Amino acid sequence: MKKNISTTAVMNTAVSVDVNAAQPQPGKDRGAAGTPRYQAVVGLDVGDRQSHYCVLDLDGGVVAEGALKTTEASLRVLFEGKGRMPIALEAGTHSPWISRLLIGLGHEVLVANPRKLRLIAESDAKHDRADARLLARLAHVGPALLSPIHTRSVQTQIDLAMIRAREVTVQTRTRIVNAVRGMVKSTGGRLPASPTLTFARKATEACPEALRPALLPLIRLVETLTDDIAAYDRLVVEKARAYPETQAIQTIHGVGALTAVAFVLVLNNDRSRFTRSRDVGCYLGLKPKQRDSGMRSPQLGMPKAGDPLIRRLATQSAQYIVGPFGRDSALRRWGLSLASRGGKNAKKRAVV
Repeated sequence: MKKNISTTAVMNTAVSVDVNAAQPQPGKDRGAAGTPRYQAVVGLDVGDRQSHYCVLDLDGGVVAEGALKTTEASLRVLFEGKGRMPIALEAGTHSPWISRLLIGLGHEVLVANPRKLRLIAESDAKHDRADARLLARLAHVGPALLSPIHTRSVQTQIDLAMIRAREVTVQTRTRIVNAVRGMVKSTGGRLPASPTLTFARKATEACPEALRPALLPLIRLVETLTDDIAAYDRLVVEKARAYPETQAIQTIHGVGALTAVAFVLVLNNDRSRFTRSRDVGCYLGLKPKQRDSGMRSPQLGMPKAGDPLIRRLATQSAQYIVGPFGRDSALRRWGLSLASRGGKNAKKRAVV
């Protein structure tokens, strides 16, 4: 039965621990005197405006539940000065800054991988309070059940924002170009084939008179976006100089500054996270799925886990390497040899 006590009382008195202690398994590891290092475990279901929390004692009993605004001030009121606690939350839009804030307040933060946490996504009774309670229970039983993910540093997140902003700009330009071509075709016309860099000039010249009032603003927008993309590219080259690791990656013909910088940033510029180089491919979702059973071993596609941006960039680089314009190299020969043993899509996956 849930204890009838206030949240403030729970958070202030239920946790008397050594905040400088190492990070043990919640509820199980004990200090030198045999006393638990943790006396409470928290599950935090983060929402865009409001979040829900659940506090468990060492026996797994619920001692407090509630809601708070998803703001730094509200989180500080609830968790600052309360002693070190394991706090579990799902990865999402707000998880990076919240996890950094809670770590700064001295807590152990477990950011759960939502792809591995189907207990929440597929629950028949899914609501915010139940999600917070389930996160707390999983953290109490064993953090490994949450498949915790690594939180990026502030600077890495800022630098990645530039890469993602460029990607949004490129996608927006592509959609506008396709829309303009489609609208011209629907009236029986056709714009001349051209690379995107010269699309604005050629489309302006060839645009049918009747469609000019509608399409010229879009064509001018394509020109503006092209200039913006060029500016992003210059920033990416400058950013590559700030990360020396990108220089070795760019020695591979077909891999430019954009892919190299994105690769380093997605890995948070921390090679120590991976014991083997081949683990990186699995982390990025570039290892084919596996559904073996008995003598049956079907060839499956990629799981599409990890960051979709770096997966897309890596695939483009790999396709160039094994494509008709790729230079002869040991990597290209290895990729083509590997592709010859697979199915029709093996060539696309080989070097990746």
